[in-house]
Amino acid sequence: MPGPWAQRKSRGTLTMRPLWLLTLLLALSQALPFEQKGFWDFTLDDGLLMMNDEEASGSDTTSGVPDLDSLTPTFSAMCPFGCHCHLRVVQCSDLGLKTVPKEISPDTTLLDLQNNDISELRKDDFKGLQHLYALVLVNNKISKIHEKAFSPLRKLQKLYISKNHLVEIPPNLPSSLVELRIHDNRIRKVPKGVFSGLRNMNCIEMGGNPLENSGFEPGAFDGLKLNYLRISEAKLTGIPKDLPETLNELHLDHNKIQAIELEDLLRYSKLYRLGLGHNQIRMIENGSLSFLPTLRELHLDNNKLSRVPAGLPDLKLLQVVYLHSNNITKVGINDFCPMGFGVKRAYYNGISLFNNPVPYWEVQPATFRCVTDRLAIQFGNYKK
Repeated sequence: MPGPWAQRKSRGTLTMRPLWLLTLLLALSQALPFEQKGFWDFTLDDGLLMMNDEEASGSDTTSGVPDLDSLTPTFSAMCPFGCHCHLRVVQCSDLGLKTVPKEISPDTTLLDLQNNDISELRKDDFKGLQHLYALVLVNNKISKIHEKAFSPLRKLQKLYISKNHLVEIPPNLPSSLVELRIHDNRIRKVPKGVFSGLRNMNCIEMGGNPLENSGFEPGAFDGLKLNYLRISEAKLTGIPKDLPETLNELHLDHNKIQAIELEDLLRYSKLYRLGLGHNQIRMIENGSLSFLPTLRELHLDNNKLSRVPAGLPDLKLLQVVYLHSNNITKVGINDFCPMGFGVKRAYYNGISLFNNPVPYWEVQPATFRCVTDRLAIQFGNYKK
């Protein structure tokens, strides 16, 4: 028979376990869409945990943090076979499920069905789940969704349905939706009206789909007030001109964009982070960056630029510029910093120029007079 110390330890462990799960759920509920984890990291996580970036999210009343009272433990006997159920969280991932399981408690707030073999979402699959806050369907085989499948989900704010076989954006998405992740599907077209009524939406991740510029119907994003949009790893040959003008972050990396013309960015004056890395950009027309007065980060790495883009000194808030892995052969003394003092409101804390054929020993030290620290400049490592 265990002694009193062992009994206290056991009781303490049982007490800590629900506290740990409560902490996990709170973290999930408050999570925001994007965080750049390192200076050279420009990727987006595929998993359930959203990274924390206050600027990228636009925190407001639609942030989706559940009421603390709603997180109290429930003792419903309803739990699908093979799943783990606790604190209104139902985890049914990696079970080889062919359909959405039954007997899900109606007070469930997070339903995890990722990494299964579900191929269809039927009309009544989510019936009675009016309190559901997050639905995770990543990495299934979903190719068909009934037009009323999401109708019961009146409080759904996060829908992760990436890595499936969808050929279109699901119809009749819940009006409460804040974040949609639908990347790595087979979507070729974004029709007008597909996002109609989604006034709370502020983040869409739709990269990894075979989308061309012609695939966006005029007015496809009408009514949306997005802060964050990613259309990476698609088939874009230019910057789409009809995206929401409210955007703070736009990521178009890993496409086939060849040039930035004068009015391509005219609509996006609120951007503070623009990702255009891993394209085929050879030319950025003079004056095209002048439409981005609040820009803080510009990613142009892994393109075919032969010189530093004109107009960088005029971007008073610009702090990070990725220009590595291009064909830049010369860096002028006024390519980054404005003439005179007190003009730039925020100094650079990151300029990457490595893997360019620049004779860095010829670059004048005054070129980087508006950089916070010499360690923020990356040169060298060029290989033909």
